[in-house]
Amino acid sequence: MATAFVLAGGGSLGAVEVGMLAALTDADVQPDFVVGTSVGAANAVWFALHPSDVDSLADQWVSLRGRDVFPVRPVRGLLGLLGFRDHLVPNSGLRRLLERSLGSIDLTGTVLPVHVGATDVLSGAEVLLSKGPAVDAVLASTAIPAVFPPLHLDGRYLMDGGAVNNNPVSHAVGLGADQVWVLPTGYACALTSPPRSAIGVALQALTLLVNHRLVVDVERYRDEVDLRVVPSLCPLRVSPGDFSHARELIDAAHASTRDWLAAGCPAGPVHQACGTTRPDS
Repeated sequence: MATAFVLAGGGSLGAVEVGMLAALTDADVQPDFVVGTSVGAANAVWFALHPSDVDSLADQWVSLRGRDVFPVRPVRGLLGLLGFRDHLVPNSGLRRLLERSLGSIDLTGTVLPVHVGATDVLSGAEVLLSKGPAVDAVLASTAIPAVFPPLHLDGRYLMDGGAVNNNPVSHAVGLGADQVWVLPTGYACALTSPPRSAIGVALQALTLLVNHRLVVDVERYRDEVDLRVVPSLCPLRVSPGDFSHARELIDAAHASTRDWLAAGCPAGPVHQACGTTRPDS
């Protein structure tokens, strides 16, 4: 039996996946390969490189600040709004972060096989990256439309994989997984006011939009493979553009996932209002 971890996108809510990974690792749940999209791609590649060192990934998340990922460039943002550039924020900050954490590793050089989902800007087709520089693959997968520039890679212009498949269960099944553990970030279902920044609003809209795909995939594959969707946090009041709550999200997800595993991983329909799985009543 081949086991896969599937890590979803969700901006700063990617910290939730770190807590989930820690709990799964503590419980000795080990994948044969990992598939990730958007921020889930960054977590997936790190985990594939260091499958026994989730604590170091948590440390990186806790030290992360929004300006590290979204450096403000007013002139470039204005040029983007006026149509002179195809993005509002340069990906230079994110590239530096990835180069420091991943180095020059190729996707084929990780401890665990890892695959990264992206989207072809021109055709809208899903693209699965399984070889080539890991930093470029993650930059392509995290290129939020209009926020970051698309990445020109292997003759294609690529953007955020979450645009068409935020929870790439289909890729895991296509790669031969018999058991799939889905680590969804969920979304901020309990905000009391909209995010303050334009990027925060864009990320919130994207996470709301893509949540429905997980519901569809769970229904499609639940009888085909052993599909286990780790419950995401709900109620959740942290915007996907707010990186200041990483420690809180990691600890909460670790405790929640630990309790879920101890209860025998109760299955249930994906709760569309929160993006979680709930036991059948």
